Amino acid sequence: MAQILGKVADVLINIAIDGPSGSGKSTLAKLLAKRLCYLYMDTGALYRAVGLYMLRHFPDGWSEEILTDALENIQLSLEFSSGNQTVFLNGEDVTHDLRTQEVAMAASQVSAVPRVRIFLLDLQRNMARENNLIMDGRDIGTVVLPDAQVKIFLTASPEVRAQRRVAELNAKGIACDFDTVLTEILQRDRNDSTRMAAPLKKAEDAVLFDNSACDLDQTVERALAIIRSRLP
Repeated sequence: MAQILGKVADVLINIAIDGPSGSGKSTLAKLLAKRLCYLYMDTGALYRAVGLYMLRHFPDGWSEEILTDALENIQLSLEFSSGNQTVFLNGEDVTHDLRTQEVAMAASQVSAVPRVRIFLLDLQRNMARENNLIMDGRDIGTVVLPDAQVKIFLTASPEVRAQRRVAELNAKGIACDFDTVLTEILQRDRNDSTRMAAPLKKAEDAVLFDNSACDLDQTVERALAIIRSRLP
């Protein structure tokens, strides 16, 4: 069962930001939401929460059948406060447990299972029906919100994405190896783009934005320009 907790507002605009791991989708979406006074929903956190559950309960691995059965025991809820999203897994706040590379790889695995995507779809679409919303993920513009008024496909080279991830982890005091992170990013790219269920791809009406050479401020300003160009 999945539910939403928190104050909501009438829907005016939905903005979908898709792209590969490490492209900066979540950071961009959060900053845009603050600038535009929209609600930001991190859909990747939902898949990470499912992946976290599986890692905890099936540390030696799992099959699609085991995962499908496990969904019956997974309850997800979200709370929003001052624009920040908190993720609860079976009543436990797991927000800060979702950012490890191990959980990211598990999220990539579980997101390839069609039943998981169906399990989370209503939660995501309900948010879009009830809010001015910015949502990021890998299939937002193609599957979750195909009618979003603005769609951006954010990408960067694998090497740049790996450098950003290493810097992020180091800033948190987590030691990591660039080559290992790059290998994991390339593997996740393959998983996400080749899966049968809602593979990562650019929506036909999305604006392609490669931010490899952009800093964060430049990325935000370019995205705002795209949004303005797509709205009346």
